[in-house]
Amino acid sequence: MTTQAAAVAETHAAVVVFLGDRAYKLRKPVDLGFLDYTTRAARLDAATREVDLNRRLAPDVYLGIADVHDTDGALADHLVVMRRMPVDRRLSTLVTDGAAKVEAEVRRIARVVADFHARAERSDAADECAGRDALARRWRDNTREMTSLVGSVLDREAVEAVDALAARYLAGRGPLIAGRVAEGRAVDGHGDLLADDIFCLDDGPRILDCLEFDDQLRYEDVLADVAFLAMDLERLGRPDLGALFLEAYRDAAGDSWPVAHAHHHIAYRAQVRAKIAAIRASQGDEQSQTAARHLLDLCRTHLDAARIRLVLVGGLPGTGKSTLAAGLGASLGAVVLRSDVVRKELLGVPVDASVAASFGEGAYAPDVTRRVYDELRRRAAEHVGLGASVVLDASWTDAHERDLARLVAREGHADLRELSCVVPQEVAAARIHARAARGGDASDADEAVAAQMAATADAWPEATEVSTLGTPDAVLAGVLDRL
Repeated sequence: MTTQAAAVAETHAAVVVFLGDRAYKLRKPVDLGFLDYTTRAARLDAATREVDLNRRLAPDVYLGIADVHDTDGALADHLVVMRRMPVDRRLSTLVTDGAAKVEAEVRRIARVVADFHARAERSDAADECAGRDALARRWRDNTREMTSLVGSVLDREAVEAVDALAARYLAGRGPLIAGRVAEGRAVDGHGDLLADDIFCLDDGPRILDCLEFDDQLRYEDVLADVAFLAMDLERLGRPDLGALFLEAYRDAAGDSWPVAHAHHHIAYRAQVRAKIAAIRASQGDEQSQTAARHLLDLCRTHLDAARIRLVLVGGLPGTGKSTLAAGLGASLGAVVLRSDVVRKELLGVPVDASVAASFGEGAYAPDVTRRVYDELRRRAAEHVGLGASVVLDASWTDAHERDLARLVAREGHADLRELSCVVPQEVAAARIHARAARGGDASDADEAVAAQMAATADAWPEATEVSTLGTPDAVLAGVLDRL
């Protein structure tokens, strides 16, 4: 067995000395706001908690506590004593070195974490800490703690922009977060999953250094826990491994979540690490300043990806709105709700069954149409609250109906986009005829209905006009650029 050389590592809150086959961790007597180690009693309590909590995932690594005495023999401090891990098996090293089997190791780690979460303690306290209000409070606390580092290390505008985006996301996602808590997804987790603290040994990974100084920061949604490692793998230049880890964990845990929610939790973890890096920079570590800014940029990127959108795609029959709406749904990962389909569902008939009628009559009477738009908005509000972007495919010729849709976006804290599809009348007519000849479509509109809709449509100055004369792919690409 190769003997590893002596070494020293320092973090914002501790120093670790590596000697032979042992590692000794000594806490710094610092008060960082979110932790206070200024007394020996506090350092002993934290060390004891560290050993007990980390034995959940690495029982053979955390050996115990050793007392430190001064030259007079008086008790001075305490060390956490650990079995030293081989540095060449550190996950971050395997990632940066491009190890051949790192994907398999990431999958194995995901299974271990999923098993850990399945056995983890559930409690009322964990449920509360995983709730929306607690999440919002942690974002605010991080922002407040970073404020003193603005100017010297971080950019104020970047810190404030992150805070505003996070608050907006959480404000509209109450049903999603409450639902995950009700499903039992809140646990006493690890709280600090980082690639530097995971070692991939032949008999399985050892996951070290969980968060011990504040139980409430360790009580969280399991997605928040695994998002930390996903973020860290991306920080190391391997977002593909981060995505693989989340996918493997989701499969092993039998969990599911909206893509936006994963982005939000990854962003939160990046904010946490940006704060830690900024503290290290303020302690004199020059390299940490660059890291802090990079992590805050990463946070902003994921918060932008977590934005929830409500897109109204409207236009007269034959203008290509359903084709565009379907493309947007696939590209944005959004739910597509089509008025023609909802109408048939409300009437209790097959989607491809014809209920054709003259303009404003039968299945298209004003009271039926109001019900259709009410149902579109109801479903949209539900999906938005559960963290999904929504594309609403309808004619949107009634200004009042559009006003009500805007209210859904405001109340759900979603980004609203309004698109009006247009083509020359003869092109629309040709498309209507071709659709009728093919059959099987949910739309019943013919040329006469289209003409009467055009004559009665309210102006839509708020919408961006989209010509659909090009190929569907080209039209979609142009719209995505605008979005």
